Amino acid sequence: MSKLLGRILSSRWTKVAVFALCLVPILLLARPLWMLATTGYSPDLTANPIEYITHYTGTWTIRFLLITLSVTPFRKIFNQPKIARYRRMLGLFAFFYVCLHLLTWFVLDKFFSFPEMWADILKRRYITVGMLGFAMLLPLAVTSTAGWVRRMGFVQWQRLHRLIYFAALAGVIHYYWLVKSDVRLPLLYGGILTVLMLYRAVVWLRSSPRPQRAKSTSPNTAYLRD
Repeated sequence: MSKLLGRILSSRWTKVAVFALCLVPILLLARPLWMLATTGYSPDLTANPIEYITHYTGTWTIRFLLITLSVTPFRKIFNQPKIARYRRMLGLFAFFYVCLHLLTWFVLDKFFSFPEMWADILKRRYITVGMLGFAMLLPLAVTSTAGWVRRMGFVQWQRLHRLIYFAALAGVIHYYWLVKSDVRLPLLYGGILTVLMLYRAVVWLRSSPRPQRAKSTSPNTAYLRD
């Protein structure tokens, strides 16, 4: 079963299929948007289409961030190193949806008004933390290529890309502060993020070197510097 899963994950067609699946959310949004543009009304977008599109793209941003963060636990638990080849694509789709989320707010809600945007960023705390999350995702998207790994060095590149943890947290807080009454979804996403981070903490603690117990005999000078 493990070998079969490995072969499936290694196939380029699987990667094509995953790419197509990642486009499904925006394709599902295209039809009601087209109806709204041509007829002026689309029941799927509710009475407030701008708010619906903003929430829709924001929710999928958080989902893709959580899916991206799930790659490493899946790889280690099921011993499937090939799944790591999907992580970059999933992370870039998270950035794609957060860009749509930001553009919806900037273009449809604020009508390209930078002063209004800046006022909202300073006034509304959920927008402040949301913009902070976007600012953290931006360098991750820019440096996602293999060329940037070579330029920065893997260790420095890996440290930078740990910003995804804080970006995901900012996204959950942004969502929690945005909703006024029903906080079930933000709490659900927050719970998933907590589990993913606890898993990483446990793995890190288990892999960290443990100090050796001091022996009553004379010390081993082989470990001492000259």
